[in-house]
Amino acid sequence: MTLDNRPSYSGGCQCGAVRFHVEGALGDASVCHCRMCQKASGNFYLPLVSVREAKLVWTRGKPKRFRSSSAAHRGFCEECGRPLTYEAPDGIALAIGAFDHPEEIAPRIQWGIEAKLPYVDDVPQLPQEETLADQDAASFLATLVSYQHPDHDTETWPPEEGRGERA
Repeated sequence: MTLDNRPSYSGGCQCGAVRFHVEGALGDASVCHCRMCQKASGNFYLPLVSVREAKLVWTRGKPKRFRSSSAAHRGFCEECGRPLTYEAPDGIALAIGAFDHPEEIAPRIQWGIEAKLPYVDDVPQLPQEETLADQDAASFLATLVSYQHPDHDTETWPPEEGRGERA
């Protein structure tokens, strides 16, 4: 929260080249299953939240934009490719996964269900394992160093070459 009790959010891309800050109440959070959102996100669907009346400021870099249709643009990081925005005539929406705390923004509706992939509803019933449960991969994974931007604002990024955070 800000000093005047307005909600405050931050986020950005995977590599840290683009960061944003949102001050004020977010609009509707949703999941879109349309084929355009599937392709834009490289995933089964795209979780988005409307910025509406909130104040959006790009604090580091700005998204590169792609005109995905006659009515919309998609913003993404030019460096790492991370999808960031859906921009339509009625406003801008941000990818929920780009927020530093996406767990705070729960979708309330699904759109584009005519293009919903047939197996999406079955995903929660698939077997579940923690990342390090695969004994064959555990030793390899333990050696990884992440170059992904952390889930908080930083004065500068990236860190000195070869100095990332442990995955």
